[in-house]
Amino acid sequence: MILLTESQTMERLFDLDWQLLADSCLMIIAIFALFLIMSYFLFNPARKLLNDRKDKIRGELEEAKSSMEQANTLKAEYEEKLRKVDQEADEILSDARRRALANENQIIAEAKEEAARILDRARVEAELEKQKLSDEVKREIITVASVMASKMVAASIDTSVQNQLIDDTLREMGEKTWLN
Repeated sequence: MILLTESQTMERLFDLDWQLLADSCLMIIAIFALFLIMSYFLFNPARKLLNDRKDKIRGELEEAKSSMEQANTLKAEYEEKLRKVDQEADEILSDARRRALANENQIIAEAKEEAARILDRARVEAELEKQKLSDEVKREIITVASVMASKMVAASIDTSVQNQLIDDTLREMGEKTWLN
């Protein structure tokens, strides 16, 4: 074995020789090759995984944004439909009130017409009753006149007696009978 002294060893540490340069170059090439291999097998898949994940997250955010916009659009549509439904309900209620008022007016008009017909019928019936009573009074007068005539003929009395008989008969019938 070769024993080197300390000064010789020290020289070798700081002394660049071809062997050290070759080893250093080989080591750099090996590290570069290792870096390329690791980059190809480890870093690129990791980058790809990160990029895929970033794209997926970006896509999900865009999808969430479009879903939110779509939800806002649907919400606006439903709110508009609710307003229209409220408006239609108001129109239906207004129409129903208008119809009810028209029906009420029609029923009142029909009731007034019916009342007028009833009053007319009552007037006609009263007139008929009046005519009937008048006819009965006339028949009674005729009957009284015929009775008087028969009494006059039977009595064959003078005019003072006849006048007395007429006055008595009139008093019996009453003065109101002659006024109708």
